[in-house]
Amino acid sequence: MKKRNRMWQRLLIMLVATLFLAVFGVRASFAQGDVTTPTMDDITALRIGIDTSWVLLTGFLVFFMQLGFAILETGMIRQKSAVNALIENFLEAGIGAIVWWVVGFGIAFGADNGSGLFGTTLFAPGIELADTIFYGNISVLTMFFFQFAFAATASTITTGAMAERTDFVGHLVYTVIIVGLIYPVVVHWVWGGGWLFQQGFFDFAGSNVVHTVGGVIAIVGAFILGPRKGKVWGKAIPPHNLGLALTGTMILWFGWYGFNPGSTLGAVGVTGTIGIVILNTTLGAAAGTLASLFFQFFRSGKWDLTATLNGSLAGLVAVTGGCAFISPLAAIIIGIVGGILLLLWGDLLERIKVDDAVGASSVHLACGVWGIIAIGLFAEPSLTPFAANVKSGLGGLLIPGGGADILITQVIGSLATIAWTGVTAAIMFGALKAVGRLRVHAEGEDFIDDYEHGQSVWPDILPLPDAVEHKTASAKNTAPAMGD
Repeated sequence: MKKRNRMWQRLLIMLVATLFLAVFGVRASFAQGDVTTPTMDDITALRIGIDTSWVLLTGFLVFFMQLGFAILETGMIRQKSAVNALIENFLEAGIGAIVWWVVGFGIAFGADNGSGLFGTTLFAPGIELADTIFYGNISVLTMFFFQFAFAATASTITTGAMAERTDFVGHLVYTVIIVGLIYPVVVHWVWGGGWLFQQGFFDFAGSNVVHTVGGVIAIVGAFILGPRKGKVWGKAIPPHNLGLALTGTMILWFGWYGFNPGSTLGAVGVTGTIGIVILNTTLGAAAGTLASLFFQFFRSGKWDLTATLNGSLAGLVAVTGGCAFISPLAAIIIGIVGGILLLLWGDLLERIKVDDAVGASSVHLACGVWGIIAIGLFAEPSLTPFAANVKSGLGGLLIPGGGADILITQVIGSLATIAWTGVTAAIMFGALKAVGRLRVHAEGEDFIDDYEHGQSVWPDILPLPDAVEHKTASAKNTAPAMGD
């Protein structure tokens, strides 16, 4: 007992001594003038460091969404097409990085000399721009990476709708065109200071720029490509692994906490906005999840996992454009409508006979457009920032004191985006079809993984045809055992 008391006494003495040295040591250093007052340069450097770290961290989360898309799509399609889906999603990042650096970033964010249509500078940015500030405290190269992650996401949306029957070379070609031309033009219109930005168009994190663009390309591609072999209208082709689909969806939801909050392009001085964005993102996703779950139950009498997973994404897509401009209640309403709209859009696709393999256009096009329109309905006057030619403090049509100004601009911007993307996508896919590079050869549709890649995602469960033939031939050539 005495030993324990002595031990505690010694610890107490050491603690008091440490506090004594800390207090009087700090005082002494102040007295001697060792502590210098931070200069404005020091404060500026700190702000740049904090904002850069924030944007890069959130950019890493957005890039991580590529894994979510890959796993979700793989689980939602048939096993015989899994390798094809995985490599296509993986290459969105590989192709996207190079094309975005060479041309996409410049078209999106370069100076446009007043045209408001597309940029003409910042192509292939180099080390000389490493410290050049692009926006706030964010350098050109930091902005490049963050926006590259968005560009890869927009391109990935298309692969889901066209899964299981697209020619692999055709996929490589259309990815280059999407990242290098179609997508960055819309980026410039909205986020690069282009004509829609000048009109006061609101899209905080991409319901229009990313999701509407990706969704339009997806539905045009699926329409021109035609349905999968064996597709029966009115009856969904079942996913081969809903566990993978759920994992991919959760990764996407997690990545959305980079997608939306990171679009503040900084953390210093905007913590309130970040908080609002995170709250609305969460509520929108949750509302979409529950809306799809219950709506599908009322229609089928079953608690449908596929509808529930896509419902969360529908809510996320719908709330993305306005997450910084709306109230939490509005976020819930937007998510609910998105979750229901998702399922109704899927019904429409079946009626018009468009085979969207994973429901990409239902999630990204239908809910992306809804999210942009919803800003015109629910925008809070206290949250709408100043925009060119628009007075700050305008509210949505359904908000007390609001009006139709924002709604009209939102509709115009959405229609312009759909028109540009739809026409360019139709030309692109039409040309690929004309040269025989849109749809995989008929021989490859039964087992596209074997035809295009010579691989199976689970060769012990779904072996390649050559492996089966080899195994059968070996069995036939084996000498019979004694007594057979």
